[in-house]
Amino acid sequence: MRNFTNVQDIGDLKGAVKEALEVKANRFAYQHLGRNRTLLMIFFNSSLRTRLSTQKAAMNLGMNTIVLDVNQGAWKLETERGVIMDGDKPEHLLEAIPVMGCYCDVIGVRAFARFENKEEDYNETIINQFIKYSGRPVFSMEAATRHPLQSFADLITIEEYKRCERPKVVLSWAPHPKSLPQAVPNSFAEWMNATDYDFVITHPKGYELAPQFVGKAKVEYDQRKAFEGADFIYAKNWSAYADPNYGKVLSTDRAWTVDSEKMGLTNNAFFMHCLPVRRNMIVTDDVIESPQSIVIPEAANREISAQVVLKRILESL
Repeated sequence: MRNFTNVQDIGDLKGAVKEALEVKANRFAYQHLGRNRTLLMIFFNSSLRTRLSTQKAAMNLGMNTIVLDVNQGAWKLETERGVIMDGDKPEHLLEAIPVMGCYCDVIGVRAFARFENKEEDYNETIINQFIKYSGRPVFSMEAATRHPLQSFADLITIEEYKRCERPKVVLSWAPHPKSLPQAVPNSFAEWMNATDYDFVITHPKGYELAPQFVGKAKVEYDQRKAFEGADFIYAKNWSAYADPNYGKVLSTDRAWTVDSEKMGLTNNAFFMHCLPVRRNMIVTDDVIESPQSIVIPEAANREISAQVVLKRILESL
């Protein structure tokens, strides 16, 4: 595997999950792959789980790691072509990228949607520039439209906790005070659609995701109806996708908060969230603290998803 940005890059999902569970059982079995190799992790946006889990995964594989926070301690980077650079950005990404490539063997990039230009966001301009100009394998640590390391970890977690072969998995919008990208729900939907799960997306009208990510999922505007008989509830906020409201918050309706009453409609479902989570906006205290909450094991599996991706990239070098 050269690059990792979406579910297609991982190939057969059953094989990927099997490999993940093998890695989880023996995390240090492949240290020879990363010996004298360097991972450069580039963050245009904040991170906790992604940073820690990916660095730990690289260390498990024997790699050296370098972390660069673009907005702290580095030159401000211009990303647009054709601009006169007479502002506060003294370096262009197109020079910075190949320089970064000189110092490492693999590059991880985290760059969120900016909500300034929908076409630019959905063309994944920044991570694709790294793929084109770095000369190194590149993987996404969350891009404008997808978060594949998170979705891979989500899949691993569902496979570990499922109680039937074809569980009902519900992705539910929930309120949030700020405008958030569609990357996590897009990616989760993309990965769930690649399985044979019974997959449902529920959200208020106006929060439809891009059709290529909705795919074959059933869309249900009645949250309680969607929850009926569910085996897994995945709560997440996202901003509007459709024009003219792209990137906007259309609702903060607390009626969509996941609470124990709604969870009571499910088949004793497990609760999932990518974290960080706004308590009593996205989910109530009693639900996220319940025995059915698997947000911590889900987060722990971020190390495993990252390690499988890095392992496969290293094997291709």
